[in-house]
Amino acid sequence: MGSALLISLATIISSSLAQYNLVDHRQGSNFFDGFDFFTGGDPTHGFVNYVNQGTAQGNGLISTSGSQVYMGVDYTSVLAADGSQGGRQSVRLTSKASYTEGLFILDAQHMPGGVCGTWPAWWTVGPNWPNQGEIDIIEGVNSQTTNLISLHTSDQCSTTGAGGTASVVTGDCYQYDPNQSNSGCGVSDKGANVYGTPFNQNGGGVYAMEWTGASIKVWFFPRNAIPGDITAGAPNPGSWGTPRANHANSCNIPGHFAQHNVVFDTTFCGDWGGSVFGSDPVCGSRAGGNCQAYVAGSPGDFKEAYWSINYMSVYQTPGEGNGGLGSYNEPLEPPTAGPLEQPVPAADPAEASRVVNAAMGGSTLTGGPPKVEPMKIDQLPAIANTTTA
Repeated sequence: MGSALLISLATIISSSLAQYNLVDHRQGSNFFDGFDFFTGGDPTHGFVNYVNQGTAQGNGLISTSGSQVYMGVDYTSVLAADGSQGGRQSVRLTSKASYTEGLFILDAQHMPGGVCGTWPAWWTVGPNWPNQGEIDIIEGVNSQTTNLISLHTSDQCSTTGAGGTASVVTGDCYQYDPNQSNSGCGVSDKGANVYGTPFNQNGGGVYAMEWTGASIKVWFFPRNAIPGDITAGAPNPGSWGTPRANHANSCNIPGHFAQHNVVFDTTFCGDWGGSVFGSDPVCGSRAGGNCQAYVAGSPGDFKEAYWSINYMSVYQTPGEGNGGLGSYNEPLEPPTAGPLEQPVPAADPAEASRVVNAAMGGSTLTGGPPKVEPMKIDQLPAIANTTTA
């Protein structure tokens, strides 16, 4: 009772006191400067070949135009279905900076989701996985139009999803819960235009993830409903209404999440996408229901499997830790496609008190480079078979 009261009090106080300062902003020509290109084997066992920046640039997988960023995949090469020529070329980016708590905002015009055989994601992850956590903000496979928002942690972290609009799929965030097939705790957002083809047809929108010592929340705003405080560079989550996902409840957030890098990736098939490809109502009839054979032999179908990003920004309060970047003072530029009506100035530094860590008995975790582990979320029929928003 006392612990629950402390958490509720901390949430109220932190929400009312938090003033976010911009600590990193990636847009246009400076976007790729903030990321490393991962070139190892896919931890989720996808039919993919992650390439370095030079190869990606030379093969047309990445580019910038004005303030916009393109990240796509190879959509011209026919490959051997047996994998003897390797998987389809793609990119996986990991931020050079790491963060403990903060507000992460992505404005995207287009995402790779909704294409048979694809498994794209925008997520954050800590070192020594899963002990310092993983937060999946955008994730889906094949033709689905719902968004899976989930957490993966060590033991003793769970959520009921109360306070969010999305439907709970699993409640125990422990990665190795034997009853959940390594799915962590997740909610399925079945709202309009949140993922895949409907998202793209509607001109995309803004995803925002707020990570504090008391909760992890995710909002989505379609293109025509982006809050003015976001476009003004002074985000105020307290004014945004009910989030899509609200991960809190029985979880000591500071004890399970720390030092996260931001990741973008697009893989193919893999532990989840491949396992449900044959049962997907749109994809299952292609290549005899064999995901790898389809991805190998149908390059032109992946022309739409790309990210088009207007910007990504990270904000923190003075009491939150960042990746050592300090205060970022360069004004945001409006995207060339015009979803923002005016340049977004950097937020002025402001004093604020962070009480959540004290109320939660916050801790600081340390660790080395992220441990590469497979994220096996291959048994989520409620997600994979849902194809309408």
